[in-house]
Amino acid sequence: MAKKRVQTKAKRPQLSDAEIPVVGAREPCPCGSGRRYKACHGRAAAHAVTELVQRPFEGLPGECDWVALRELVPAATVELPLKGGLPEGVPSVTLATVLPMAWPALRRDDGSVLLGLQNDTASGDISRDLADTLQQALAAQHGTPVQGRRAPADGPRLQDLLDPEGAFEPVVHSGFEFWVPDAENATPEVAASLERANAAAIPTVKLTGVDAAYWCETPDKNHLRWVMPHPEEQLLDALARLHAAGRSSLGEGTRLVGSFRAHGLTVPVWDLPSGVGAEDVEKPAAEFAERLAAALATDAPLTPDERRARGGLTNRQVTLS
Repeated sequence: MAKKRVQTKAKRPQLSDAEIPVVGAREPCPCGSGRRYKACHGRAAAHAVTELVQRPFEGLPGECDWVALRELVPAATVELPLKGGLPEGVPSVTLATVLPMAWPALRRDDGSVLLGLQNDTASGDISRDLADTLQQALAAQHGTPVQGRRAPADGPRLQDLLDPEGAFEPVVHSGFEFWVPDAENATPEVAASLERANAAAIPTVKLTGVDAAYWCETPDKNHLRWVMPHPEEQLLDALARLHAAGRSSLGEGTRLVGSFRAHGLTVPVWDLPSGVGAEDVEKPAAEFAERLAAALATDAPLTPDERRARGGLTNRQVTLS
């Protein structure tokens, strides 16, 4: 039999988690445990970085619109108010769905900041990654893009940096001219890049009568995609009640076809005839919102027809995140 390892009684140096320096995964952990870093303090650090946050925008004003701009809307911007106001030399901070060259952020020549939303992120917490990028951009030199990186596990989140009382009011654009201050006088190279980006953008309009509902146009048919804040199970029950009763459409020729799941929220989707524009569904959407509110307030067990309708809706869910 192998001899048991002698257990030392020597007092190990005590370090707090905040004091543990990052070392190589296979190196001895600086805490003095005798284990490799990846099996000791590195395990908690890696878990903190990779743990998926199901609702990264929860607690922010306009959570549903954050989700829409992240997953559904090609070209949009939002002015972001910061806690304590803007730093000196930063005239504005603007969230943008996409930036040129897929830059995570850009500090413009005038000191203003553009923060890209639809970029890949390094950890499981989009909010923390975006906050780290924003902090880099605020400190970047004028006229330079900001590259992405893995955010510190204990770094701030958007909820720590943005004004919780500030409005979140997306402006949907038909193209990406907001990339450059003077698009009409852009160089031929920039003009060509804008033309390519604009050609790929699906026409999209934000409805004005209800929150976080976006109409979009595709070659064969149009759609309404509506990000809703309600708990998924409760929302699916309510949609099933309306669907089974024949009250889930937005008018003649329209049909509730399923839903997306994105960042912890559910996004019902309607097919619309190609001739139905955004203005045509404003009133039907507002009327549907009233029917949905009544269905959400009902807690009676689902009938057999409603259960079948719910099963059909569940089978037509697509997860985007």
